Amino acid sequence: MATYLYRLGRHCFRRRRAVLAVWIALLIAIGGAAGAFAGKTSDEFKVPGTEAQATLDRIKGTFPEQGHGSAQVVFAAGAPGGVSSPEAGRAVGEAVARMAHVPGVAAVPDPYATGAVSPDGKVAIALVSFDHKLAEVTDEQRDAVRAAAEPARAAGLDVAFGGDAYNKFAQIEGGSEAIGLVVAGVVLVITLGTLVAAGLPLLTALVGVAVAMAGLLALTGSFEIITTAPVLALMVGLAVGIDYALFILFRYRRHLDEGLEPEESAARATATAGSAVVFAGLTVVVALAGLAVAGVPFLTVMGLAASGAVVVAVLVAITLLPAVLGFTGRAIDRLPIWKRALTTHGKVTLGERWARFVVRRPLPVLLVGLAGLGAMAVPAASLNLGLPGGGSQAVGTDARKAYDLVSEGFGPGFNAPLVVVVDAHGAPHPEQAVQEVAGRLQGLKGVQTLLPPKVDRASGTALVPVIPKTGPDDKATEALVSEIRDQRAGIGTATGASIAVTGTTAANIDVSSKLGQALPPFVAVIVGIALVLLALAFRSVLVPLKAVLGFLLSILASLGAVVAVYQWGWLDGLIDVPKVGPVVSFVPILLIGVLFGLAMDYELFLVSGMKEQYVHGKAPREAVVGGVKGGARVVTAAALIMISVFGAFVLGHDPIVQPIGFALAVGVLVDAFVVRMALVPAAMALFGKAAWWFPKRLERVVPKVDMEGEQLIARLERDRERAEEPVKV
Repeated sequence: MATYLYRLGRHCFRRRRAVLAVWIALLIAIGGAAGAFAGKTSDEFKVPGTEAQATLDRIKGTFPEQGHGSAQVVFAAGAPGGVSSPEAGRAVGEAVARMAHVPGVAAVPDPYATGAVSPDGKVAIALVSFDHKLAEVTDEQRDAVRAAAEPARAAGLDVAFGGDAYNKFAQIEGGSEAIGLVVAGVVLVITLGTLVAAGLPLLTALVGVAVAMAGLLALTGSFEIITTAPVLALMVGLAVGIDYALFILFRYRRHLDEGLEPEESAARATATAGSAVVFAGLTVVVALAGLAVAGVPFLTVMGLAASGAVVVAVLVAITLLPAVLGFTGRAIDRLPIWKRALTTHGKVTLGERWARFVVRRPLPVLLVGLAGLGAMAVPAASLNLGLPGGGSQAVGTDARKAYDLVSEGFGPGFNAPLVVVVDAHGAPHPEQAVQEVAGRLQGLKGVQTLLPPKVDRASGTALVPVIPKTGPDDKATEALVSEIRDQRAGIGTATGASIAVTGTTAANIDVSSKLGQALPPFVAVIVGIALVLLALAFRSVLVPLKAVLGFLLSILASLGAVVAVYQWGWLDGLIDVPKVGPVVSFVPILLIGVLFGLAMDYELFLVSGMKEQYVHGKAPREAVVGGVKGGARVVTAAALIMISVFGAFVLGHDPIVQPIGFALAVGVLVDAFVVRMALVPAAMALFGKAAWWFPKRLERVVPKVDMEGEQLIARLERDRERAEEPVKV
């Protein structure tokens, strides 16, 4: 691999104008495709095969409105008489009539006619049904419904809009991302010392992200892509794009300091650091693509989208960056901010001091680190999964206001309606069977009330809306869904009818359950991949096992922090958590996928340095010190950049994006600075020579990966020696 990348780096350096032109053309072409073919992303977290989704798909022909978009319009008044006063009634009636005439709106029942007025008379709900799917509801239609409510607002009523049509998730907020880039830029300036050098990783990363995001947007016109997919691709693409360029640039400048010419420095940096970048990128791609193991389509799309961004980041790092270095050459040290000192020969660095401290006391460091991570992991045992809804939106948003008004006026269960589908076509008396089913449901402990059933006599099918006593995030609501489903056998025996539970709340519960069940096999796949890749890279048994155990510790500690903050409410004053409650159901599996790849990055860069020192004759503990000394600075910078990019998303208020950013930022912090910089050197010092033991049988069959470029450097040295030999006449 190193030999091929050496040639590629040299070629891109020499043909820099052509390489730059290709990337610019690619960006223009893909950007144009995005502008021409981009469609809308989807906010629906659907999982085929779950009971709720299968039931919904089955009844769409009979009750097509169940597959259409809907919205809640909540009218509230604190004045005497509330919405029950004649004036309020006329204003609400006029607003409802106007909404019904909005193009695309199928129906808006009058809340006074349907009894959708709270017992205290202060809140009324109008349910807006569209005549097409949620993904097809346009912003113009949403705005038109808002405008139609003007008579109610003019009468002094508060009007809030919620429901599926107004619950917007995974919105990219440019301000927070800009903060992340600024922090990353500061880290790069401190690490590299000059504005030119610091600007290159940012420039190339932005090009890569632009290409990846444009390509993803171009696909939205042909494929249904979940809204969170572009956000995850942006997060991961920015972070790895900057880091991969930093690794290669750091090695390039080291070669310049050793006296090599810029072209040779770029070629060697692409060969050595570039090999680690390709290998690390491969682990990230495999981990993210491995999300398909869960069998959840929207999660698969998210993984593939982020994988695409990583692939582009790797290609940019090994082609565009060497080309740009061809333009800068030695001018990379222009515009210095501080006097740098990349050459560490004979100098005692902070990384070396830390490494010597660890190898002198490996067991205490190991025990303290394990105790700290164990304490962080304790809350993970209480992990409760769920999907966001109106109650998860930031306080002050329209959707959150509508959610809170409904909860206060009617009870939390009105935000968590269940739909029980009764199939009575085989029952002796279908209508009587539906009534008997409704009676049984009304008697369940967790049911607050039932709304009037909707019956299709031709098919013998009925929809029975069930209002729980608890909200959508409450474990009691989940228990009620299970209890209703447990009634199936008894109802079938007594009435001859069958039942199934669907609706948004039931669908969210099913999705969370499906994702929870997918975690163990996904972790098993990831662990297997890690063992194989690291055994291939390092030709060792203990190194892969140690790396996997460290990765699992990082995951548990990160999940513990997520539970403590987002489920228990710790740091709520410091972090503006939209709503304390269940953790977004796909955060754990995403965290595992993304953090696995990033953790392997740091493992590769640190341990490859240790192996290089050991292969060149250093004693095991001295090799550990040398590896940390050579890699501590760049790994620290890379980790800080990742933390700043991921952490910037915590500054936003999106109920999905914020916990993902928090989980990844904490995960990188723990993995880089506790696991890789403390536990790994301590474990390697304790292992000694055993760290590099590899069975002879495997030695013969496992292919050699020249990741450190040893074979390449040896060949280059032989070529140089031959060139310097005197020519015999």
